[in-house]
Amino acid sequence: MLLTSAYGQGDSSFQAAGGEPGLRRLVEDFYRAMDQRPDAAHIRAMHPQDLTASKDKLARFLCGWLGGPSLYREKYGPISIPQAHRHLAIGVAERDTWLACMAEALEQQPFAEEF
Repeated sequence: MLLTSAYGQGDSSFQAAGGEPGLRRLVEDFYRAMDQRPDAAHIRAMHPQDLTASKDKLARFLCGWLGGPSLYREKYGPISIPQAHRHLAIGVAERDTWLACMAEALEQQPFAEEF
């Protein structure tokens, strides 16, 4: 019987997400949802027109957050989420819209149901 690590231990979550390529697909789908959802126009406006850097930062952040390599830190240095967003007016509506975009993107991924 093959035993696997529980999600959240070591890099098991990073691997379950498909590693860096899987997380980059997730980020592409996330920003596509943000671009297409009318209810997300206000949070899309908080981002630059060209999303290249935003996509790279989120994908790199998620790699480390899910137990993989610290790619964000390697390229951009340490991050404090509240500090990185302090210049933006983020309230409950913005949070909920961001989460709705991420939920939509997650539904499009081939992740295991339990993950």
